[in-house]
Amino acid sequence: MNHINTRRTIRKYKSDDIPDTLLSRLLSQASRTQTMGNLQLYSVVVTRNAEMKRQLAVAHFNQGMVTEAPVVLTICADFRRTTDWCLQREANPGYGNFLSFINAASDALLFTQTFCNLAEEEGLGCCYLGTTVYMPQTIIDTLRLPLLVMPVATITLGWPDENPPLTDRLPLDAFVHHETYDGYTPERIDMLYSEKEQLEENQHFVRINNKKTLAQVFTDCRYTKTDNEAMSAGLLETLKRQGFLPEEETV
Repeated sequence: MNHINTRRTIRKYKSDDIPDTLLSRLLSQASRTQTMGNLQLYSVVVTRNAEMKRQLAVAHFNQGMVTEAPVVLTICADFRRTTDWCLQREANPGYGNFLSFINAASDALLFTQTFCNLAEEEGLGCCYLGTTVYMPQTIIDTLRLPLLVMPVATITLGWPDENPPLTDRLPLDAFVHHETYDGYTPERIDMLYSEKEQLEENQHFVRINNKKTLAQVFTDCRYTKTDNEAMSAGLLETLKRQGFLPEEETV
């Protein structure tokens, strides 16, 4: 049975553990996802230890599910392993650059989504933490990630202890373009976003944030220009330290 149409983000988990055999099987199955050049440019750090989860939680604004979930997975864009392989096989790697990061990050995110789909088919619940790229240096230090390894996604994983409602989605016409990109006129924006804006939960967000529109909740409260610029600067600096935006040649 395909659960994609009823998938939910799960933030509350039962205390039951996830067997190593099940987790290993899901990780192995997810590795069949698409990958650039069949290089599998990702690594996954599995965290079960309570103290390690507490340290990781700091990088995720101390969200409760990080410490409460039985398992936390940190998925990394990884060109370290491929680089080491090349060096040991008389090949000259050149992967300390931004393009290589993008390729590895794409591999890692494809793996992440495939894993989530497989995990949910098994009845597990998960939450994708976009905060992974907000304070990546904390994650790097905690997990001792070497050069050419960069965290790009975090998944909290466990058996669901909640059944939240489905979240809304924009209609197909909002994001599918045929042959060429079709621009968004004011009338089209009104049509595509009207249902989303009229939902009671979204109107509630507007009221409690003392805003006029739902869009203002995102621009003024949730994802502000100031925060985006500050975290972008931090992300770029971390990419330099990890060797993907090198100031000098790295291997």
